[in-house]
Amino acid sequence: MSQQKVDNYKKEKYNRKKQLQKEKQALLFYRALGCVAAVAIVGWIGFSAYSRYEASKPASYTEVNVEAISDYMTSLSS
Repeated sequence: MSQQKVDNYKKEKYNRKKQLQKEKQALLFYRALGCVAAVAIVGWIGFSAYSRYEASKPASYTEVNVEAISDYMTSLSS
């Protein structure tokens, strides 16, 4: 039984660098995924707040007199 433990220890020691590298890559991946999710949530909240702010502003209307243009167009067609 002790020889089996020694063999397992050697195998673990042999693969330790690969295992640590995999763990670091997984940690980096999850951190990046968390950052992307956080940016998406903050962006969504900001967009929602901005759209509500714009919707609450009163709409401004401008009246345009187009009689001169329509008179000109009718004079061209006759």
